[in-house]
Amino acid sequence: MSVKALFDLTGKVALITGGSRGLGLQMAEALGEMGVKLAITARKPNQLDQAAAHLRGLGAEVLTVEGDLSRFETIPAMVGRVLERFGDIDILVNNAGATWGAPAEDYPTEAWHKVMNLNINAMFFVSQQVGKRSMIPRRSGKIINIASVAGLSGSIGIPTIAYNTSKGAAVNFTRALATEWGRHNINVNAICPGFFPSTMSQGLLDKIGQAVIAKTPLGRIGGDEDLKGAVVFLASEASRHVTGQYLAVDGGACVA
Repeated sequence: MSVKALFDLTGKVALITGGSRGLGLQMAEALGEMGVKLAITARKPNQLDQAAAHLRGLGAEVLTVEGDLSRFETIPAMVGRVLERFGDIDILVNNAGATWGAPAEDYPTEAWHKVMNLNINAMFFVSQQVGKRSMIPRRSGKIINIASVAGLSGSIGIPTIAYNTSKGAAVNFTRALATEWGRHNINVNAICPGFFPSTMSQGLLDKIGQAVIAKTPLGRIGGDEDLKGAVVFLASEASRHVTGQYLAVDGGACVA
């Protein structure tokens, strides 16, 4: 098989949770450019509509599914809508997430549950539905979990214990699911972004952005195209012998 064929995604179907903005939209752009049919989810219909219009303007076929994935009972119907429209799901990008900043000793109970429910519990239930209803029967699939370099260590001066914990769980969830589902020819990998400008991170970057850049070997934070190559690689046959791994996309900050 040629290298071009290994990266060819024409006609594949991808479900991207939290795909209406930020990193989710960036990855949707990349997959759409490669000929993937896109299903994107988000809570806010206006943001979904804007994202869909943007992606269609780039030539992608797009289905939008409004919903809150922390309401686990809605997940089967969400996956059902995608399967009804496209027939199968070849690629799942578990990107939807939340954060909450507070010292551990005063961390609100409801905040802990909110972060855990969206960042790790929903990741499991969406993967379970997509695997059971599409990937396992077809013995084929690519699952890409969006973790974070925050899940690889603590964060001095940044009180986000639930976020860090949930992203560490996402990394090991990736390893565990890869171990179970490898026999079904399903690849499960994670991307661990570093700091990227987003609605979720902008306030923190305003405070510590320059310090982050100073400690990053490549001397910058993530940009609008820095996840595109990673998601295409992990979604394609180019990564067919890669599973249970995480790829840090952080300019080298986690090894500095």
